[in-house]
Amino acid sequence: MGRLDGKVALITGGARGQGAAEARLFASEGAKVMIGDVLDADGELTAKDIGDGAAYRHHDVTNEDDWTAIVADTVEHFGKLDILVNNAGVFLVLPMAMTTLEAYERVIRINQTGTFLGMKAVTAPMVGANAGSIVNISSVAGINGSPGTIAYSASKWAVRGMTKVAALELAPFGVRVNSIHPGIVETPMLAELTQYGPAAMETVLKRIPTGKSMEAGEVAKLALFLASDDSAHCTGAEFVVDGGMTAGFGGPG
Repeated sequence: MGRLDGKVALITGGARGQGAAEARLFASEGAKVMIGDVLDADGELTAKDIGDGAAYRHHDVTNEDDWTAIVADTVEHFGKLDILVNNAGVFLVLPMAMTTLEAYERVIRINQTGTFLGMKAVTAPMVGANAGSIVNISSVAGINGSPGTIAYSASKWAVRGMTKVAALELAPFGVRVNSIHPGIVETPMLAELTQYGPAAMETVLKRIPTGKSMEAGEVAKLALFLASDDSAHCTGAEFVVDGGMTAGFGGPG
């Protein structure tokens, strides 16, 4: 028996990387999974890979109409919606003085506004069912500051705060809301660090007490716990998986 038997999950940014790992794990644990992303070819391939228990829809998390459509599609396709994983996000490493307003606002729109719109969009079906779990992917950058991540950190601190507010508002209706704060995860997004030279990753790894980054599947396992009934009494909380970075070392997420 799977830990998510009979449940339906919507996972944003699920075409590749961490989102795809979550989609595959959730499906293997019995969930039906709707994958949303703007990377259509990758998204279709991931859904096909998973099989009959998955579907893909083009989905821009910054667009409120897209949110309305994908929530409606999920309910129509699978009959209900039990779980939302707000996974979609972008990463930017630039000193504050070099960060343009346009670049800053793009990160905020995707990471922060996208999460807000997602929580808002799933409130009706989850409250109607008097049950649900929302898992917001934040970062260790939403707990500790780190040079060069002014936009990214701002967005991830916001996700942390919005999680607590939503948890308080939705608790009376049986809906739980928690945030995950990963450290350094081996995903395509992390590859952006290479543009800053070969020493960039080495510098980051030195700030992890365990001395190594994580596979996306390790974060997916924590998301599975929060999506499942195993975490029935967890809401409004932040869950860190970072190799010890926030134990005193800090660093970018």
